[in-house]
Order: sequence, then C-alpha cells, then structure tokens
Amino acid sequence: MKISFLLHNAYGIGGTITTTFNLAQAFAERHEVEIVSALRHREHPNFALDPRVSLRPLVDLRHEKEHPLHLRPARVFPAAEYRYGQYSELTDRRIGECLAATDADVVIGTRPGLNVHLARQAPQRVVRIGQEHLTLDNHSPQLRTALRRAYRRLDALTTVTEADAAVYRRKMRLPGVRVAALPNSVPDPMLPAADGTAKVVVAAGRLVPVKRYDLLIEAFAPVAAAHPDWQLRIYGKGEEQARLRQLIHDLGLSDHAFLMGAAAPMEAEWVKGSIGATAANFEPFGMTIVEAMRCGLPVVSTDCPYGPGEIIDDGTDGRLVPVGDREAMSAALLELVRDDERRRRMGRTALENARRFAPVPVVEQAERLIDEVLAARRTGRPAAAERGRIQRALVSQGFAARDAAHTVASGALRTVRRGPR
Repeated sequence: MKISFLLHNAYGIGGTITTTFNLAQAFAERHEVEIVSALRHREHPNFALDPRVSLRPLVDLRHEKEHPLHLRPARVFPAAEYRYGQYSELTDRRIGECLAATDADVVIGTRPGLNVHLARQAPQRVVRIGQEHLTLDNHSPQLRTALRRAYRRLDALTTVTEADAAVYRRKMRLPGVRVAALPNSVPDPMLPAADGTAKVVVAAGRLVPVKRYDLLIEAFAPVAAAHPDWQLRIYGKGEEQARLRQLIHDLGLSDHAFLMGAAAPMEAEWVKGSIGATAANFEPFGMTIVEAMRCGLPVVSTDCPYGPGEIIDDGTDGRLVPVGDREAMSAALLELVRDDERRRRMGRTALENARRFAPVPVVEQAERLIDEVLAARRTGRPAAAERGRIQRALVSQGFAARDAAHTVASGALRTVRRGPR
C-alpha cells in the first residue's frame, strides 16, 4: 500500500512536522510512503527523514515567492485558517494537480486547510484521512463552518485525543465519516533510560505564553530554596525568552534555573534529568510529556485540555495539578524531589506505560482505521456503521456487549472480519 502525507512545510520546525516524520518512518517499515510538502523555503529539512520516505515539495518559496499566481489569494484553502496568508492560487493549483495525479492508496492531510484540499480535490478512489493536531474548540466559528462543509467528503478524521474526538462527533455531525483518536507517536529511545538519580527537572517546548514557563519557574523557586542542589533546565526558543530570563534573575534563581536553548534531538537531554515538567494552559496532545516518559521520567503537568490527562496516570507515572495553580505545581515537584524511591518507581512505570505511544502500536491503530474504511467502502456502509454491524454480529454470536465492543476496537477486528489464516 502507498501512503502519502500532505504537509504544510516539511522544512520548518514544529510538533506536526515531528509527528508526521515519526509516523511516516513507522509506516515505511511496511508500506511505500511519501511526504508532499505544500511549501519549501530551504534546501534540507530541519529534522532527519528516514531515507525510505520520499519528500516532494510543491511550491519552492526560494524561487517562486514572486510567482504571479502566488500573489493571488487562495480560493480552496479556507480563509479562516491560521496559515491562509501563506497560501495562494499557485498552491491551490499545485495541490489540486498533485491530488488528481496521485498514485497513493491513502492520502493523509495534516492541518485543517490541507484537509479541505483533500476533501474537495482528491479522487474518490483514494482513501482520504484528515488529521486534527490542535482541537476543534481551538478553531474559530468561521473555520468550523468551512470544515463542516468540506469534511463530509472525507473517509475518516483523526484527533490526537479521545476527548477531542468526542467533541468532533458531538458538534460537527459528519455522517459517514469515521472519527477516531490516533495519538502522536514517539520513536523508541536510542539511549538508556534515566535512572532517577540526577537532580534535574527538565522542560521543553516553545517559549510562548500558553506554555506558562513563568509559572513553572515560580513553582520551582521553593524547590530550589529547600533543595539547592536541584536544577530546572528549560529547552526551547521563542518570544518569551527575554522575559523568562529576567524572571529567573528577579527570583534569584540564576544558579538553579537555566534557559538551555533549542536541542534536537531532545532524548539526550531528557535522560540527564529525573523529572519532566509542563505548566501549560492548553495542550492538544503533549508530545514532550510522552518524550519524557519514554526516557524514564515521571512528569508533573497541569491537567489542562486535552492531552495530559489521557497520557499521565496521576500518582502512578506522574502528577496532574490544576491549571494555573503555582502552589500545587510546587508541591508536586517537591513530592518527587524528596522521595527518591517513589520518583524512581514512577519513572520506571512511566517508561512502561508510554510504550503505547511507540511507533508500532500507533501504526497498528492507523492500519486498523484504514482497514475499516476499506471494508466500509466494499460494503457501501460508512465506517462507523461497519463497526456497529460487526459489533452486533458478535453479540448475536454470544459475545457479551462489552467484549464485543472491545473486540471491535482492538486488533482482533481484523481477524474477525477476515477470518483465521
């Protein structure tokens, strides 16, 4: 099977690029895979791409920024989408031509505007899957209206959390479209996991207001006062850098809290720590939480919408605290700093529990989704209806309702539908 990803700009930096590269690499173990980048602004991607995955740009801004068609506004890409100003009549044309000529069996869009292209311009023979890497509630009413009209032509839509999938099902009303949660994946670590002995709290991400690194720094102040041998290391860059540096100085934390700059890959930095931390007000998923856990770190996180609560089992492999609660964040950090055995035990549990976000389990979920769509096409039923039919059939064969639901949702679905080999 050939799978094609439609990406905004594979040559930039961001979580969607990272998770797309990760998923493409995992798919490449079993399938032919390509990434189509709508835009390109440099010679090589910032992130390493598996050589088995082909990369094809459509509009090269180094040479075509002043192209006459690129100076005209886009008509297909929705005007309410955040990236609208970067799209044009030229991108409309190139994306449309690419989709019309694709030899892929499955095309996966990776942001709302590209999902609209996919829904409107991809041929019927192609399985069309749109991805949501933010959340529905994060979009304006104008964009939601545009998406509701276009998304009805998709075969499936994936969100990165079950919570957002439920919101999509409730608010968007997309008959015949399979809406499912597909978490981001994180590659298997290459380095030995952290052993919980280093006296370092690690955080990573864009230095922007929503991430609330100011609150994290303030919450760390009591930790540094009680345990001056502990450090806070924050990795990343962004508009908040100068303000955060000043805050560290004002709180007298210059010997305890450090802005480390960007680091790629982060794995080598996670394993130098013993606790991961995030104080964000909003996380559509929480990629850095999974990265830290996959390196053996328990994570202290705000229980913000939507991702952390689906990743962290509070008290088992990390801690969840109320959003914006500095004292609760500080207390949770101190709890793990003071209890060496609990911190190490939770780190080992985090390592084990985060295996569900490894590439193979996530790819298997994606393959099951594709199988369901293909089965629905063969029977002429929507994917959701196909799942319901199979579940009812299992109940009629003597399965308990709960067992039937679990079977349909699990990998056993493939065996039930295809029969034993």
